[in-house]
Amino acid sequence: MATYGSDPLSALADPSRRAIFEALREGPRAVGELAATLPISRPAVSQHLKVLKEAGLVVDQAAGTKRLYRLRPDGIAALRAYLDEMWSDALSSFARKAEETVPGSEEP
Repeated sequence: MATYGSDPLSALADPSRRAIFEALREGPRAVGELAATLPISRPAVSQHLKVLKEAGLVVDQAAGTKRLYRLRPDGIAALRAYLDEMWSDALSSFARKAEETVPGSEEP
């Protein structure tokens, strides 16, 4: 499996990782709980969680003999800030283009 380092967008590009990420919206879950709801094995879920953790999107915590994974608010906030900035730039670019004079309509 390729390593995605700290790039949350690349980490979420995989459909299985995105499904795991979305499942964690409901609250902390163990690997076995996640694997029971997905068409992939426990080891595969663990590998996907490792990538999500490296990307800063999830954290884990010991709970008895299990490790519970949950969404990391700071990671999600950074991802949202990035997307908000991209959206703002796109809207600004659109506004500039919309305000430009249409060719052929210049005043003499």
